[in-house]
Amino acid sequence: MQLPNGASALVPTEKLLGYLLSETHPVGRFKSRIFTAAGFTEHNINDLLEGLLSIARTQEVKKEVLTIHGRKSVLDGEVPTPTGESLRLRTVWMT
Repeated sequence: MQLPNGASALVPTEKLLGYLLSETHPVGRFKSRIFTAAGFTEHNINDLLEGLLSIARTQEVKKEVLTIHGRKSVLDGEVPTPTGESLRLRTVWMT
């Protein structure tokens, strides 16, 4: 099953900068180390954004969980990195 409305998926810039690439966020700083090592920075944030959106648009939902905030869908995929390698990610989308 595809992500419902995957073609319309959004990732706010503040989530990318303030969470995924933040070295100080309580949870995000651990993710930031991986993304930074793969060559992602605030200067090429659109590359990370496009990679994440590609997963939302093309990959199959692996798991769904209903929460009080809505449906949480888990998708796995690969994102090309600035270092020239692919980064395998598990992404979570709220629908």
